[in-house]
Amino acid sequence: MKATAQLRQERTTSRDGTEIGYFSSGHGPPLLLIHGGVGDHSRWDTLRTHLEPHVTVHAMDRRGRGASGDADTWSIEREYEDVAAVVDAIAAERGQAVDVYGHSMGGHVAFGAVPLTSNLRRLVLYEAWPMVDPSAIVPPHAFVERLEALLAESRNEEVVETLFRDAVGSTEEELAQVRAEPSWPGRVAAAPTIPREIRATFEHTFDPEQAAKVTVPTLLLVGGEAPERFQPGPVLAALPDARLAELRGQEHEADIVAPELVAEQLVAFLQTEDGR
Repeated sequence: MKATAQLRQERTTSRDGTEIGYFSSGHGPPLLLIHGGVGDHSRWDTLRTHLEPHVTVHAMDRRGRGASGDADTWSIEREYEDVAAVVDAIAAERGQAVDVYGHSMGGHVAFGAVPLTSNLRRLVLYEAWPMVDPSAIVPPHAFVERLEALLAESRNEEVVETLFRDAVGSTEEELAQVRAEPSWPGRVAAAPTIPREIRATFEHTFDPEQAAKVTVPTLLLVGGEAPERFQPGPVLAALPDARLAELRGQEHEADIVAPELVAEQLVAFLQTEDGR
């Protein structure tokens, strides 16, 4: 399927003065896409074409990647502010509230942005919430040191491959498909940002009290083949207005390997009156 619209590059300024870039296309109500810890806005090229007939897609580059700037010091709270700034900029331009879809770490920062803006209408998270059980994943210190050693030798591609294999749990088949995507160079370019995000993931784990403040209608998407650490039971229970959809046979990268399935879930949730 070919793209239906040319990308328009836009910018806004986050609370700390960092410029955040995002790319817009399509027709309809605004939907902001937030990529995970590896990549930039080009990650969405496969999914975008399935969404453009239904919504105006706004795909942001998270700070330190692509068209977005960075700062001398980083914290995940600044990324919360980045998301809120982009949501508010789109809402001001369009005169309406904005829907948000976050994948993996992109959903984590979207989750944290909810209290910072009144312009978010609905939220969709694909295996993308603060970690519930840190013990269920690779121990952070040794793993991060391993990645930093690869970065020191400019082996950025191996950093990304290692993350997918050992932290995400991707199969070789899934990794091969991701490598074949046009977004792969952007993923490799983003490799230096990975260690800081892994540390933040372990420092900012799931808090039911914070989740209770996420009152917007929320859809949690999970692959049917997802490992236990991605199961959203406690998150689903804590959110005031949430529902779950499982994509049978899919793993962590379904919006790349089966974009039509993810688009179907997204559009159905965003278009129904109550999100159900």
